[in-house]
Amino acid sequence: MPQALERAEGCWSWVVLLACLVAQGLTLGFPTCIGIFFTELQHEFQASNSETSWFPSIQTAMLHAGGPLCSILVGRFGCRATMMLGGALASLGMVASSFCRTLSQLYLTAGFITGLGMCFSFQSSITAMGLYFTRWRVLANALASAGVSLGIMLWPLLSRYLLEDLGWRGTFLIFGGVLLHGCVCGAILRPGAILRPVATSVAPKIREDLPPPSKRPTRGFLVACGQAIQRHLAFDILLHNAGYRVYTLGVVWMIMGFPLPHVFLVPYATRHGVDEHRAALLISIIGFSNIFLRPMAGLVVGRQDFASHRKYLFSLATLLNGLTNLVCTVSADFRVLVGYCLVYSVSMSGIGALLFQVLMDIVPMDRFPSALGLFTILESISILISPPLAGLLLDTTNNFSYVFYMSSFFLVSAALFMSGSFCALRKKERQSRQVQAEGAVTEAAPEGTLTVEDTDSSEKRLHTEIMYVTSV
Repeated sequence: MPQALERAEGCWSWVVLLACLVAQGLTLGFPTCIGIFFTELQHEFQASNSETSWFPSIQTAMLHAGGPLCSILVGRFGCRATMMLGGALASLGMVASSFCRTLSQLYLTAGFITGLGMCFSFQSSITAMGLYFTRWRVLANALASAGVSLGIMLWPLLSRYLLEDLGWRGTFLIFGGVLLHGCVCGAILRPGAILRPVATSVAPKIREDLPPPSKRPTRGFLVACGQAIQRHLAFDILLHNAGYRVYTLGVVWMIMGFPLPHVFLVPYATRHGVDEHRAALLISIIGFSNIFLRPMAGLVVGRQDFASHRKYLFSLATLLNGLTNLVCTVSADFRVLVGYCLVYSVSMSGIGALLFQVLMDIVPMDRFPSALGLFTILESISILISPPLAGLLLDTTNNFSYVFYMSSFFLVSAALFMSGSFCALRKKERQSRQVQAEGAVTEAAPEGTLTVEDTDSSEKRLHTEIMYVTSV
């Protein structure tokens, strides 16, 4: 018996929102606590800053790079099964990492396996949010991203507490059990729904006149691979959608600097004499502030007045984030760092509330999973390179200030690139529409005397042309 389709923004949609909130706290919130173990792992494996930085970079890169594979699994098995698989993989990786004897083994377990599992859980939740919500999608995304804030606040505190009593191995073992709750979050999603768990009106009709299966020989392997890549990686959108191209390139460049404070803020504070507990508290301050700031940001940018300006607000938040990082180059006093964390939270909340919403505004929702896959896999390249590059810079200079200078450079330049490019595209689009409208009017109103029949036909042709230009 077929299942009845739900209504968008129905009661169960808000239960799904709660599950996605927890899932994002377990996944996106987790990498921020790695800085707590940075010095401990360095001493355990006798590794440099650059070598140790590969662990969080691999984990975070896999969290994003698994997007295409996640979109394939979502299309084949649905968001529910994919999210549950992600919870199991994330748990398995952390449990296995507690038995690691070399840094390379840690890269594989807590880095690759856990990161891939987090990717499945996180990106499935993003896709589910876009499908379960239409009218309140911006607010729902902002509320779900508040789970990231909860994770950022709680993971460092839990890490510091467990590290003192159990060491990093026992802590990672406990983390494996915590991440297993991602399976519970996935189980909350409705079973049986693959890409369309909700509908806004009536159930789709099943076509009974489908053609019989083709009896032609199976296409070549390369052709099949090309079709799969085109289906799950939106290269066609990247080539033909200028807005998607600008946004993707801008975010990829921005990510070169954005994750650095999360990795190096705690080691920076402890290097300058801040107590380890107070240093861990800095990341929790960022998370606690975002619990309130992200929903507020979602309410503001969700207004219709800001619908056409979200990409510019995202650029502004990125610019503020980059300028804020310069504070750490001036002073390492705890009170100054607390002020830095509060101001940093404002810009971070804007980035978190707008990052995927802007992508949804630029790309049609039916292509969103494939667009998200390409977007995140390009993003993961920057995430993989950025922390080790900053660690190499730190090993060379032995000065944390250059790490924050590096972060500010990438963020500020990305903000200027995106805002300037979007303004240029908007101006070009207006000029193109104006030219098309003028051409339509000229064609619809030729010179000379018109009969009544000619006038009627001209009016009809004029109306048709203007409707076509507006719809584009």
